Amino acid sequence: MNKKLTYAGIAAVLLMVISGCGEKPAAAPPADASGQGTTNVSSGAGGNTGNDSSSSTPQPTSTPEPVATEAPAATDKPVTAEKQSQTIQVYYTDPQQTELVPVKVSISFADATEKYTEAFKALQSSKNADQIPLWSKIELKSLQFTDGQIVMDIHKPDEAQLGAGGEALAISALSQTMFQFEEVKNIDVLVDGEQVESLMGHVDLVHPMTRENNGL
Repeated sequence: MNKKLTYAGIAAVLLMVISGCGEKPAAAPPADASGQGTTNVSSGAGGNTGNDSSSSTPQPTSTPEPVATEAPAATDKPVTAEKQSQTIQVYYTDPQQTELVPVKVSISFADATEKYTEAFKALQSSKNADQIPLWSKIELKSLQFTDGQIVMDIHKPDEAQLGAGGEALAISALSQTMFQFEEVKNIDVLVDGEQVESLMGHVDLVHPMTRENNGL
């Protein structure tokens, strides 16, 4: 009887030991270098891990190539005609207005129109007190040269009025100065844009003047 109780007590002790061993906590997983345990985490969808390269690597974007624009064409600079010089003969009168006095002068010009304009300007001024310009007080409004014809439009103020002798000399001075250019075939003188019968009321003004009707 005592042996049975002894075996029963021993069995009870063993059961208690066995049951106590079963309640010990499970060993924690080994820590990594940072001191934290490593744990595998699965993504919610598709079972992929958080290290999926398809979602973390940015995709390259295409950069539009620059479009070459055409540079604006350089504008051509206006070509300035080179001026040339020529010595011509112009006609003045003496202080008594008895005759014409030929004088050689030099003019510069870029084209035919400027040449005849400069020739007329030479008729308007003189550097010699004994050589009187007959056209000094007459204004040249415009001058055109086309197909051998000079068309002059002038304005004659009252102070430009001459007597009969002075008017005849003025017309002769103009015609001899302009007809020295071989290409000039005739000259038409307008007063304020109109053809007049006489320049100053004493001598007829022919439209147009030619070498023939001026006795040249």
